[in-house]
Order: sequence, then C-alpha cells, then structure tokens
Amino acid sequence: MLLLGRPIVLILEKNIKEELARTKVVPKLATILVGNNPSSETYVRMKVKACARVGIDSISYHLNTETTQEELLELIRKLNHDQEVDGILLQHPIPSHLDERDAFNKIHIDKDVDGVTTTGFGNMALGMDANPSCTPAAIMKLLKHYKIQVEGKHAVVIGRSPILGKPMASLLLNANATVTICHSYTEGLEQIVSTADIVIAAVGKPNFVKGSWIKEGAVVIDAGYNGGNVGDVDFESCLEKASAITPVPGGVGPITIATLLYQTVLSASKRKKENSN
Repeated sequence: MLLLGRPIVLILEKNIKEELARTKVVPKLATILVGNNPSSETYVRMKVKACARVGIDSISYHLNTETTQEELLELIRKLNHDQEVDGILLQHPIPSHLDERDAFNKIHIDKDVDGVTTTGFGNMALGMDANPSCTPAAIMKLLKHYKIQVEGKHAVVIGRSPILGKPMASLLLNANATVTICHSYTEGLEQIVSTADIVIAAVGKPNFVKGSWIKEGAVVIDAGYNGGNVGDVDFESCLEKASAITPVPGGVGPITIATLLYQTVLSASKRKKENSN
C-alpha cells in the first residue's frame, strides 16, 4: 500500500477552514529564513503559498548569511511581542555560526507552532498540552489515517535529531509502541531494523535504508528529503518487502506543512480565547 499524504492534507485544510469560519480569526504566521539554502527557500515558499490557500496571513523575514545571533534574537523578541503574530517559524537549518537551539528557545511557547522549543518538547514527551514537532506529528496523523496499528508494535526510528527523531520516538512511546532509536553510533543497525514492525527513516542520507533490512510486511515511513527529490529510503527495494510505504515526494512532506498551518490556527484560537477572558 502506498501511503499518500494528499488525502490527509485535504482533511486538515478542510478542518482549518471550518475552524477559521467558526472563530472568525485570521491567524498570522511569521517565517524567518536565514541564509540562502535552496531547499529552505523552497520550503518557506511552499508554506507561504499554503497559508494563502487556507486563509492564514503570513509575513516572511529573509536574513542574510552574515546575520548575528543578537540580530536573530532581536527579531524573535519583536515577533514574540507582536500581538498580531500567532506563530513563529524559524526555518531549519540556519548558518553554522548561529546557535540554533538558543534561537529556538527564544520563541515564546504560545507561538511555538513548529514544536521546536525545549519546553514544548518536554510537554509533548510527558503527554501534556503542546504543539509537537510538525514532521513527527504528521507521521502520527498518517499512521492513524491509514489505520496502521501502533500500540504494541516495535517501531525503529533511525535518527535522533531534536526536532524529528527524538520527538518521533516520544510520540510513538505515548501511543504505546515499543521504540528503538538508532543513530550513527548504533551497532548492528541492519539487524535492529529487520526486527521492526514500523520503520521511520529520519537520517538525512539519500537511499540509506535498504530493502534487505526490512522485515516482510513492515511499514516504512520515509521522513527524509534530499537533493533530487530522494528520500532516506531506497524506495524500490523497500517496496518489495513493505506492506505499506510512503513515497518521496508526496508522502510525509505535504502533511508536515498542513500540520504547521493547523497548529498555527490552534495557537490563534487559544490566544484569542485567553485575551477575551
């Protein structure tokens, strides 16, 4: 079975439009892009376009590669205090001379619609109210939509980044999966992957996961996106073994963007309710 993202995107965008009509709120998402990473520029354009499609206002800031940490933090502080801004997205990655974690953590928790702050991660991991990181949240939506059982299953997450691998493992654990996280220091990676009922590839290496690693009938989720529209999974070889698999593009990516918009709407509705009390 091919796990396509578009059916889920249509549902999310319908829910967004219904929520906006109900609350009469027009949310605003502020996006910050630092530097000239072509992939990041493409992602930001896609997000701005998606905002316009569903009725969310957006404002974009494109900072040059030489931007200092203080200049970046000053913009984040400005957006935190801007009452018209409901969500702040700092596009990852940012230039290496900047402290990304520090910048993420300066985003106010109420405007952390991308689920990147330390506080947001902690709340999410403990099952408390928080916007989860968008790609892991998108994957959970995909699994639910296609009625793929998570509870009691062995899920292997390949990758441990703070905005993908680690929150992915936490969400799966909260859904009662048994979770193994693999990374660059993992010994016997192929053998571990071969025991998984659900494999989630988030390693950032094109065609990294091979079909020979996959257990017959496993579900394979490709959360990677590399140059040339290539994921982290060797799609053709994994397709022969998997019972269900996501394509790249057209799988997780579109749901990630729709999830960002949905969480922006929830943030706006929450802020409006709090301000009216």
